[in-house]
Amino acid sequence: MKLINPLIIFRLISTIILIEVFSFLFCIPVAVIYGEALYPFVWSAVITSVFYFVLDIISAEADTSQTTSRDGYLAVTLSWFTFTFFGSLPYLISGSIPEFIDAFFESTSGFTTTGASIISNVEILPYSILFYRSLTHWIGGIGIIVLVVIVLPSLRVSGYHLFSLESSLREKILPKTKSIGFRVLFIYLSLTLIQIILLWAGDMNLFDSICHTFGTIATGGFSTKNNSLQSYSSYSQYIVMIFMFLAGISQIVYYYLLKRNFRKIKHNEELWFYMAVILISGAIATVLLLNNSIRTFEESFREGFFQSVSIITCTGFATADYLFWPFAGVVLVFILMFAGGSTGSTSGGIKMARHLIVLKNIKSVFTRLNHPRAFAAVLLNEKSVDEKTNITIISFVILYLFLVVVGTVILLITGIDLTTSASAIATCMAGIGPGLGSVGPMSNYAGLPGISKVVLSILMITGRLEIITVFTLFTRSFWKL
Repeated sequence: MKLINPLIIFRLISTIILIEVFSFLFCIPVAVIYGEALYPFVWSAVITSVFYFVLDIISAEADTSQTTSRDGYLAVTLSWFTFTFFGSLPYLISGSIPEFIDAFFESTSGFTTTGASIISNVEILPYSILFYRSLTHWIGGIGIIVLVVIVLPSLRVSGYHLFSLESSLREKILPKTKSIGFRVLFIYLSLTLIQIILLWAGDMNLFDSICHTFGTIATGGFSTKNNSLQSYSSYSQYIVMIFMFLAGISQIVYYYLLKRNFRKIKHNEELWFYMAVILISGAIATVLLLNNSIRTFEESFREGFFQSVSIITCTGFATADYLFWPFAGVVLVFILMFAGGSTGSTSGGIKMARHLIVLKNIKSVFTRLNHPRAFAAVLLNEKSVDEKTNITIISFVILYLFLVVVGTVILLITGIDLTTSASAIATCMAGIGPGLGSVGPMSNYAGLPGISKVVLSILMITGRLEIITVFTLFTRSFWKL
């Protein structure tokens, strides 16, 4: 018995790389339309294709029926690092981002749908690069869906094993995983098309509508403007706010909506908890802005709710610089960086279901203290959460917070101030983008030391892969027969 099967790993990586080749080719028409250079995408596609064919030939004899969970964990982790590595090629070849570390950071931020940027002035970039930059979000968002429900099952690698923490709270809605996948893809594409049309009907041109929609539906956050959405009309801001909220909802909820299974939606506790968190945090932000500024109620409502929804769903768009909010508002923003959207959505973070489980565990502890003989089971969506899943989720939350602390210390050592360090780690782990301090919503990550950008890039991928997928590789048991 082999510890790992390299051929299977190469097979999966080659499949993922092929998706990236098409993403490069997809940008060529944009370059043609705007009369820009084609070579950044042509050469990126050629270089990536060479690696694809080499890996494809090497792994031609791979027996995917022998795939193990170890192969899956290693393959998926390596695939994300490989994907982001090749994703930096258009930036480097075009000269838009000449330094490799910066290009890798931007690529990682794009594909992990984080939205943190090292580009100080995005408005001087070629249209084709801006389009590619936003496209990395959309591919990263849809990539999670494609990887878990279509690619991995075809290679006999279970998405449920690879994303065990997230899938432990996910319902198996159909015996055929591909059937789920194509329905989810339909939902993703539909939301994308509808938002593009609605934004185009406002004050955005078609190009900006497409780019901002890619960032919204994937809960990414890259904008074509230096001040994000601040200069756009209230109509556009409301449209983006609504679709950020929709993007933070589990794809499973939309599936049940299409199937008209309203009972499942009604009893989805995570959905109602997600809505409650947004309503409460948005209301708090609105009141703070209304009482501590000359803003009207509508302006306070729009600004407060937009920023709250953006942070909770880990999107990262901004209509205002919340660093100038009252101190309580800034604290609220930092707390919301640990929220996360719904399980099964493209958003990152701890996720609402995990917060629910933690709260239910706390409630269970107090119930047992007051009634020692009482049976206080932890329930979610009318189903009992087994002990193994419960422990796994609590362990995830602890590990998540531990990584935030360790990452903050590392950034402090590199000479970054505490506020910037803590918020940069929290926001990159959750896939949000803008933080506090020198990496606020109207700033960028260009001024950070190179080592800090590397650390943040690694944590972006780690957070995107739900932490455990990556950390499993560093355990002694993983490398033992």
